[in-house]
Amino acid sequence: MRFLGLDFGSKTVGVAVSDPTGLIASGVEIIRRDREDKLRKTLARIEELIEKYEAERIVLGCPFNMDDSSGDRVKKTTEFKEMLERRTGLPVDFMDERLSTVEAIELMNEAGIAGKERKEYVDKIAATFILQWYLDERNSGRK
Repeated sequence: MRFLGLDFGSKTVGVAVSDPTGLIASGVEIIRRDREDKLRKTLARIEELIEKYEAERIVLGCPFNMDDSSGDRVKKTTEFKEMLERRTGLPVDFMDERLSTVEAIELMNEAGIAGKERKEYVDKIAATFILQWYLDERNSGRK
C-alpha cells in the first residue's frame, strides 16, 4: 500500500510518498499557493499525485502546540483534512508534526543547504519526516 504524506501550511503543502511496501518515505514536491484561502488548485494537484503514485491513504501532519493544545492551525488543518476526504474518497490520518520543520532544518544544515535554498526543500523534507514517522509507527504495530 502506498501512502501520500502532506505538510499543510498557509502558503505551501509539502508532499512525500511511500514506496509500494509502505516502509520508506521520499519527498516529492512542494505545492505553492498564492493565497491561504485558495485550495482548488492545491486539491487538484494532490489528486493528480494520488493517481500518479496510486496512493491509497493520506497522512496529514497535524500542528499541535508543544503543550499538546490545539491552535488556529489545527483548526485549519482539520478543515483541510475534511476537504481531502470528501474530494479524494481516501482515508486521511493525522500524524503529529511537531518538530518536523526543526528536523528538516537540521538535516539541511548538515547537508550545507542555507539561505534561500532552504525554501526549495523545507516543506518537502518536513512532509517526508511526517510520513516516515507514521510508517515507522504503523510498521512497529503502534498505529
